[in-house]
Amino acid sequence: MSDTPARLLNLLSLLQTPREWPGSELAERLGVSPRTIRRDIDRLRDLGYPVQATMGAVGGYRLVAGTAMPPLLLDDEEAVAIAVGLRAAAGHAVVGIEEASVRALGKLLQVLPSRLRHRVGTLNTATVPLLTGDGPTVDPEALTLLAGAVTKHERLRFAYRARDGAKTRRNVEPERLVSTGRRWYLIGYDLDREDWRLFRVDRITEPFATGARFTPRPLPAEDAAVFVASRLRRRSPTHTMVATVHRPAAEVDGWMPWTGDYEIEPIDDHSCLLRSRADSLKWLASGLLMLDCDFEVHDPPELREHLRTIAARADHAANRRESGSGRPTGP
Repeated sequence: MSDTPARLLNLLSLLQTPREWPGSELAERLGVSPRTIRRDIDRLRDLGYPVQATMGAVGGYRLVAGTAMPPLLLDDEEAVAIAVGLRAAAGHAVVGIEEASVRALGKLLQVLPSRLRHRVGTLNTATVPLLTGDGPTVDPEALTLLAGAVTKHERLRFAYRARDGAKTRRNVEPERLVSTGRRWYLIGYDLDREDWRLFRVDRITEPFATGARFTPRPLPAEDAAVFVASRLRRRSPTHTMVATVHRPAAEVDGWMPWTGDYEIEPIDDHSCLLRSRADSLKWLASGLLMLDCDFEVHDPPELREHLRTIAARADHAANRRESGSGRPTGP
């Protein structure tokens, strides 16, 4: 194989298989000498691929983890699998990876051949996710387009449905996508209104990247998360919760079933004081219950009442007697 770039790509593809390759086997596979394989290994190392060599009669080469992420070669099946997985991660708001999933999906779709894009689209059309949260669903295609516009500093046009149902057309310089766990938001500078705006992505339709580039403006907040939190507090009725949680503060901070505005203050080694804000009593109650420990709610009284309702409903379900037919009574 005299085409050096093609040979290097084939060699890299083999090395990305999780095994150790003897130099003689690589040479046989690629139709070159062991000396050429050694030179090609050096070329890959110069390009940033961490190829480890082991000495001895059974020694060989394998690709190991390095200090940076090198480019990867994917076959058709791997590319389709990753694209479908990234769509699922983006659409289900998995805390901590949502925006990264959208960015990666956008990069992958940009280079996928049309035949593979068709396969990805077919799989997603034929698959229905089971949604376990109470948040609205978001089209991954729209997220991908918005993320691309944010990354490229490209102006967007889209239709937007406000909370009261009013529909408008927007011309926006997109700044950032932010996920709150239940909803996606787009931060952008509205050119027609000459002000910063916050848009719920599930209310955006017909998004269109215009191709016109812009110079990013300074965001009027410390960061995107602070901007979203302040706007949400301003526009929505907010419940402020104060509760004692009988679990170490570090564990509570490391496993918060919700995202958003919260503070944790250690009381002792086994408990902490939790303060949080949300626009839904159901969301606060479910978050506390998902911590899987004892707790006492100090405020607000409405949350305590909501928990009583949940407890009564659970008690009724747990103590429902079975009828003589062996089937549960009730619907």
